[in-house]
Amino acid sequence: MNDESFQGIMDNSPFIAWIHNISLNQQKYMKTKMSGLDFSHDLRYIIFIYDNPECSQEDLVNMFCQSKGNIAKILKKFEDQGYIKREINPENRRKYMLTTTEKGDSLVPKIRQISKEWEKEVGISENDVELKKRIMEIAIKGMRLTQEG
Repeated sequence: MNDESFQGIMDNSPFIAWIHNISLNQQKYMKTKMSGLDFSHDLRYIIFIYDNPECSQEDLVNMFCQSKGNIAKILKKFEDQGYIKREINPENRRKYMLTTTEKGDSLVPKIRQISKEWEKEVGISENDVELKKRIMEIAIKGMRLTQEG
């Protein structure tokens, strides 16, 4: 497709639609590169758990704006497949702490490599630190707004 075929879309689409588009297209790319593994966009949860050991299911709900039921279903699948483990939080026995297993840990470098390839292909560089920081700030403010309201 050429840029001309997107002209009407570019002129009339809200900013947030572009953010959503970026996310979905990155997920599609990851899915094609991770052939043989049925993860689709769920890979992001493994990365989050890996980067935030002992996080909770609620942390995933808040970060990814998914329902508790949806997150629970995904976590059950990952646990059954041996990518994560859930342990009861000794400070709050009603909550679980999530960590990746060795199997999950071994998947992370592959996910990161494919993600970096995608970023390079779409023009995101190591020099885009300020852009990434600004998008994170906007996301955090958005999470706070929804928690307050």
